[in-house]
Amino acid sequence: MKNSVLKGVLGALAVAGVAMIAKKAIERKRFVKGIFEEYGIKEKSPFGLADKIREMNEEQYQELKGKFKKEFASRCHHRGFEKKEDIAEA
Repeated sequence: MKNSVLKGVLGALAVAGVAMIAKKAIERKRFVKGIFEEYGIKEKSPFGLADKIREMNEEQYQELKGKFKKEFASRCHHRGFEKKEDIAEA
Protein backbone atom coordinates (compact mmCIF):
# COMPACT_ATOMS: atom_id res chain seq x y z
CA MET A 1 0.00 0.00 0.00
CA LYS A 2 2.76 2.47 0.90
CA ASN A 3 4.60 1.93 -2.37
CA SER A 4 1.55 2.66 -4.50
CA VAL A 5 0.82 5.87 -2.58
CA LEU A 6 4.46 6.90 -2.87
CA LYS A 7 4.44 6.18 -6.60
CA GLY A 8 1.26 8.24 -6.98
CA VAL A 9 2.74 11.19 -5.11
CA LEU A 10 5.98 11.03 -7.10
CA GLY A 11 3.98 10.78 -10.34
CA ALA A 12 1.95 13.85 -9.41
CA LEU A 13 5.13 15.77 -8.58
CA ALA A 14 6.66 14.75 -11.89
CA VAL A 15 3.60 15.95 -13.81
CA ALA A 16 3.65 19.26 -11.90
CA GLY A 17 7.36 19.69 -12.64
CA VAL A 18 6.90 19.05 -16.35
CA ALA A 19 3.98 21.50 -16.41
CA MET A 20 6.09 24.21 -14.75
CA ILE A 21 8.95 23.67 -17.21
CA ALA A 22 6.55 23.78 -20.17
CA LYS A 23 4.96 26.99 -18.85
CA LYS A 24 8.37 28.66 -18.53
CA ALA A 25 9.35 27.56 -22.05
CA ILE A 26 6.13 29.01 -23.46
CA GLU A 27 6.69 32.31 -21.63
CA ARG A 28 10.24 32.60 -22.99
CA LYS A 29 9.11 31.73 -26.52
CA ARG A 30 6.43 34.43 -26.28
CA PHE A 31 9.05 36.93 -25.06
CA VAL A 32 11.39 36.21 -27.98
CA LYS A 33 8.48 36.40 -30.44
CA GLY A 34 7.59 39.80 -28.97
CA ILE A 35 11.17 41.00 -29.45
CA PHE A 36 11.07 39.94 -33.11
CA GLU A 37 7.79 41.81 -33.62
CA GLU A 38 8.91 44.91 -31.67
CA TYR A 39 12.09 45.35 -33.69
CA GLY A 40 10.55 44.32 -37.03
CA ILE A 41 12.73 41.26 -37.57
CA LYS A 42 11.34 39.27 -40.49
CA GLU A 43 13.65 36.25 -40.31
CA LYS A 44 12.66 34.31 -37.18
CA SER A 45 16.09 32.89 -36.42
CA PRO A 46 19.19 33.82 -34.45
CA PHE A 47 20.71 35.06 -37.72
CA GLY A 48 17.86 37.54 -38.22
CA LEU A 49 18.35 38.81 -34.68
CA ALA A 50 22.12 39.11 -35.21
CA ASP A 51 21.59 41.09 -38.42
CA LYS A 52 19.26 43.47 -36.60
CA ILE A 53 21.76 43.91 -33.75
CA ARG A 54 24.46 44.88 -36.26
CA GLU A 55 22.16 47.64 -37.58
CA MET A 56 21.40 49.06 -34.10
CA ASN A 57 23.13 51.97 -32.47
CA GLU A 58 24.65 51.58 -29.01
CA GLU A 59 21.58 52.88 -27.13
CA GLN A 60 19.18 50.50 -28.88
CA TYR A 61 21.58 47.60 -28.34
CA GLN A 62 21.89 48.32 -24.61
CA GLU A 63 18.08 48.49 -24.32
CA LEU A 64 17.69 45.12 -26.05
CA LYS A 65 20.50 43.63 -23.98
CA GLY A 66 18.77 44.80 -20.79
CA LYS A 67 15.51 43.19 -21.85
CA PHE A 68 17.23 39.86 -22.46
CA LYS A 69 19.15 40.07 -19.17
CA LYS A 70 15.95 40.80 -17.28
CA GLU A 71 14.07 37.91 -18.90
CA PHE A 72 16.79 35.27 -18.82
CA ALA A 73 18.68 36.20 -15.65
CA SER A 74 19.14 33.52 -13.05
CA ARG A 75 16.84 34.01 -10.13
CA CYS A 76 19.07 31.92 -7.89
CA HIS A 77 20.94 34.20 -5.51
CA HIS A 78 23.48 32.81 -3.12
CA ARG A 79 24.11 34.82 -0.01
CA GLY A 80 27.76 33.87 0.03
CA PHE A 81 28.39 35.45 -3.36
CA GLU A 82 26.51 38.72 -2.84
CA LYS A 83 29.30 40.59 -1.07
CA LYS A 84 32.58 39.89 -2.81
CA GLU A 85 34.03 43.09 -1.34
CA ASP A 86 33.91 41.74 2.20
CA ILE A 87 35.94 38.73 1.22
CA ALA A 88 38.59 40.88 -0.49
CA GLU A 89 38.95 43.09 2.58
CA ALA A 90 39.65 40.17 4.91
